[in-house]
Amino acid sequence: MRTTSSKVRATAVGIVSLLLLASGVGLWTQFVPSESAQHRADPEDQKQVTFGETIYRAHCAACHGPRLEGQPNWRERKPDGKLPAPPHDETGHTWHHADDQLFRLSKLGVKPPLAPKGYESDMPAFGGVLTDQQIWAVLSFIKSKWPDHIRDRQERINEALRQRQAKKGD
Repeated sequence: MRTTSSKVRATAVGIVSLLLLASGVGLWTQFVPSESAQHRADPEDQKQVTFGETIYRAHCAACHGPRLEGQPNWRERKPDGKLPAPPHDETGHTWHHADDQLFRLSKLGVKPPLAPKGYESDMPAFGGVLTDQQIWAVLSFIKSKWPDHIRDRQERINEALRQRQAKKGD
């Protein structure tokens, strides 16, 4: 009788362990973007957008605003010579840049070679703070807030860059 009780207990522990593992994996996949979305900004991927919003609120909103509105007078230099954080909504210039450039600016910071020599910015490099996946997710969140006509224009910029890279053999 004792061996039957041990077998039942072992089986029950095994089943509970598998259920806990499965539910943990389910929660993980609910908030982490799919593999295909991890290396591009996809404003249509709701998982990636939701994940990006969480990261944006924690790391970007303090400067760029909770509604992506940027800092006041973002086109005018502050007394220290630096420009305020620009908006990331459709009123700013974020959408004027290809996804790849936005990713590199976020990861490496606004400094040469991504900015002119001597240019100073308060924009830090997030490469040591955020993973590539998190940066792409933030960009997905930002793009998800743009109206369709802005997304279309920015996608044409992305496509032009892809065509140039294809010609170069990159």
